[in-house]
Amino acid sequence: MPLSESDVRRIADLGRIHVSEDQIPHFQAELNDIFRMIETVRSVNTDDIEPMPNPHDGVQRLRADEPGDCGNRSENMKNAPEKTEGYFLVPQVIE
Repeated sequence: MPLSESDVRRIADLGRIHVSEDQIPHFQAELNDIFRMIETVRSVNTDDIEPMPNPHDGVQRLRADEPGDCGNRSENMKNAPEKTEGYFLVPQVIE
């Protein structure tokens, strides 16, 4: 279903975009082309096609999640502007 000029005006109004009367036919043609492309893509039968999580069959190389040494706590706490009982104090963000 092609868009009318009033549809283009409404879309521009919703998007808070100023579109002059001279620009409406141009945008109407562009939007109708986009909708035709969408309909072409939607017309392809994908019933027997499995979704692909990655189009390049890429594999992420993840490191093992192993606990490690966090360093010297007292050395890390030297830069803390505020601290208590070995913990960083931060401003309260939840009331």
